[in-house]
Amino acid sequence: MTFKENPMQRTIIALLLLTALPAAASDWPAWRGPTGQGHSDEKGLPLTWSGTANIKWKVPLADPGNSTPVVWGGKIFLTQANRGGTVRSLICFARADGKLLWQKDVTYLVNERAYNPNWYANASPVTDGERVVVSFGSAGMYCYDFDGKDLWKRTDLGKWEHTFGNSASPVLYGDLAILWCGPNNDSKDRNFLLAVNKKTGETVWEHDESFGSWSTPVVARVKDQDQLILGQSRDMKGAVESKTGYLKGFDPRTGKELWKCQGLNSFVYTSALYSDGVAVGMSGYGGSSLAVELGGTGDITKNRLWLHPKPANQRVGSGIIVGDHVYVVDENATPHCYELKTGVDLWKEEQRLNGSTTWGSMVYADGRLYILMRNAATVVLAANPKYEVLAVNPLPGEQTNSSLAISNGDIIIRTFKNLWCIGKNP
Repeated sequence: MTFKENPMQRTIIALLLLTALPAAASDWPAWRGPTGQGHSDEKGLPLTWSGTANIKWKVPLADPGNSTPVVWGGKIFLTQANRGGTVRSLICFARADGKLLWQKDVTYLVNERAYNPNWYANASPVTDGERVVVSFGSAGMYCYDFDGKDLWKRTDLGKWEHTFGNSASPVLYGDLAILWCGPNNDSKDRNFLLAVNKKTGETVWEHDESFGSWSTPVVARVKDQDQLILGQSRDMKGAVESKTGYLKGFDPRTGKELWKCQGLNSFVYTSALYSDGVAVGMSGYGGSSLAVELGGTGDITKNRLWLHPKPANQRVGSGIIVGDHVYVVDENATPHCYELKTGVDLWKEEQRLNGSTTWGSMVYADGRLYILMRNAATVVLAANPKYEVLAVNPLPGEQTNSSLAISNGDIIIRTFKNLWCIGKNP
């Protein structure tokens, strides 16, 4: 595959790596936003809300789900599956009032394992303003235009079998749609990176890996090179002491492995983080975390800046890098602020947030960190090494495993029962 770029294209790719068309500040085109790192440039977002205050609209959802909404222009896209996953859907809502515009259903009657019978819509969609690409796990990868017209589908990607299901969201890069396929419990089954032409669905490249994870790949500009960064672990069967897990970097144009860093173990749910030449990877279920300086090739384990071998807690949601610090909240709501270059935890004495748990991934905007808890309360922290809780915003009677989306001054939240639009009331 040949890929040519001029200096302006390199600038656009560096800023908006997940989309092919420049996203406006008001768009949230993919899980974790336009850069895949959870950052928003918007100002003046709501700090406080409740089930009635600062609510622009809410609309009921037919079924619960764990995926995050994505937004482009006047439309919101969301995945959903019925109980048992026999019908998996991409739903399009009007950005202005939440009105249902269209719904595309995929029927999949083959029994597929999942930890919960409602957890068959874990992957979020991705859009470039012309098309929407979505993964429905073993049911395949699908592409639709903005009016819901079928453009292409890939139902030949095999059956993905793991007790905890799957969750990796597709990523757009140039003319490619890239998907991390799996995980599979049995090492006989494939775990592979797949890149297809986003306009046709035809395979451009594949790259097999021995082991899988639930992580969505992240594209980052490392010096003068775009890299696809992905965390994975050998631990597909529950052994938390595996020492063969890696954080890896690939060429997104070809799928060629560029480097690997040893140190991840246990289950890898989070997406990698990247800033200022440093990549951060984190395991879950009491597993390790690490930071490594990029720039080398092959095995770059010697370039690790720090390794936390075995934290005490589970970690599902992805953290975020702001300046010289890495922020993350464990599943049991324990907050951390690590120095990016040393790994020192500046918040190691802080207490759990809000008495709840979280699977949400952090979002940064306007000096604040937003984290969605499983009881649907959003905790807002100051993005500062000095620990400060700015607000706790409940949505009574709700539950969620999702993350926030930010669009046009509003915050979009998906709960098990409703889709909410939170904004400052006039």
